[in-house]
Amino acid sequence: MAELYQVTTHAYHPVTDRPTVLCIGGVDSAGLAGLHMDARSCEALDIHAAAAVTATTAQNNDGLFAVNPVNADVLESQIDAAMALSPRVIKIGMLASAEQIEMLGHKLPQLGLPVVLDTVLATSSEGAEADLTGRAKTLAKLLPLATVVTPNLPEAGALTAAGNNPDQAAAALREAGATWVVVKGGHSDADPIVDTCVGPDHHFQLAQPRLDTPHLRGTGCALASLIAAAMARGYEVRDALVIARMALHQAIERAGPVNGQRGCPRPMGFPNGNWPGYRDDKLPSALNFPSCVSEEQPQLGLYPIVDRAVWLQQLLPLGVTTIQLRIKDLHGDALSDEIAEAVRIARDHHCRLFINDYWQLAVEHQAYGVHLGQEDLESADLKAIAAAGLRLGVSNHCHYELARGLALRPSYIAVGPTYATQTKDMPWVPHGLDGLQYWTEALADFPLVAIAGIKDHNIGQVSATGVSGVAMITAITDADDPESVTRDLMARMANGVHASHG
Repeated sequence: MAELYQVTTHAYHPVTDRPTVLCIGGVDSAGLAGLHMDARSCEALDIHAAAAVTATTAQNNDGLFAVNPVNADVLESQIDAAMALSPRVIKIGMLASAEQIEMLGHKLPQLGLPVVLDTVLATSSEGAEADLTGRAKTLAKLLPLATVVTPNLPEAGALTAAGNNPDQAAAALREAGATWVVVKGGHSDADPIVDTCVGPDHHFQLAQPRLDTPHLRGTGCALASLIAAAMARGYEVRDALVIARMALHQAIERAGPVNGQRGCPRPMGFPNGNWPGYRDDKLPSALNFPSCVSEEQPQLGLYPIVDRAVWLQQLLPLGVTTIQLRIKDLHGDALSDEIAEAVRIARDHHCRLFINDYWQLAVEHQAYGVHLGQEDLESADLKAIAAAGLRLGVSNHCHYELARGLALRPSYIAVGPTYATQTKDMPWVPHGLDGLQYWTEALADFPLVAIAGIKDHNIGQVSATGVSGVAMITAITDADDPESVTRDLMARMANGVHASHG
């Protein structure tokens, strides 16, 4: 089985020295699919696409008229030349001969790069006339070398004999050696379109509404190339799958005719919307937790995170309207009493109190809300929290976690780390102001809370990005004069918001 792709997840960072994806595939004479689409998809995510041509084809919307394969040694020479650009990922599309597949079977392990394999068994102009099963037997040799495999439903069936069952097909393809499998659902008649994604310890679905358009040539090429491009930018595979789905939906929305004939998707830019619906067997979906903002309190504001109820006595009279109680060192009755006291104080000051982790005690004492990390979502009884009428805040760090968290329809979204922090060991690259600005645009329907590494000197800039709240821990709790610091931070937040409004 291929090595796992390494993680350097972040929100969004401009690319200054463009990474390269080596695209191996065929040339579509109509320019709608194949390497043409690969190049457009990579360009949309600011990635350079090097190319190694497997075949020139003669095709258009009326059919496939000719396939002219290059010799395997010619293909290999193109790959060797392209390696001078040090590509980070290889994307493989149409392969035109058994000799090419045999050569890649030896070549790919030598290159040692992540591989996105789009199992092209027929072109979209060739349609149902192709011999899928015969081609699948040969192509299956590359499965153990693939980091991500992206068959559509008919291709998955031909590769595995699993019929139209995407779960069984994905399991069989992983058994054959692929690390990640994405069985695309676009060839079914279902709406929404559901892609089944299966990888190490993960099994989830990404769904998006079917768009009524005939301009879908090269859609499979686009998705695989977008996945490869996102991986080349440093995104972990799960994030790359979400980003690619967002970008593809955006591209299909922009699709249009070519001189009056059937056209193709138009990938254009890093996506900041069109979040796919996320489903798995471990989480309930669409619980629709109550909102935590209103006309009277449209922003969450300064959001201190404290470890004792006494902090509420100190901070809430200053005008703090949102606070979180995060206790790590109490148990049993002492923990329950501390939470009950915090709830009482918050209620007296009409403050939104979120209890970190201890959702049962939050429900028992009727706290305003609960805050959970991603690792707690599966163990907490989310339906019980929603049924009790409590709000829910969820921590998120990357596109995959956001897609997962959004499926719950929480009350607010916390994103971080904004900056590097010593408070908590985090494996993620800090988002910075550019990343935070990206999240505020991409999550415009949710109150957003920025967290981690925020200090007095940057809280104004953070507020100016349009976030609803700014979470602070040590800047307040380690201060010699917490009340004075809190007043100062609230003033700096207000100035940042005013500055952003001109």
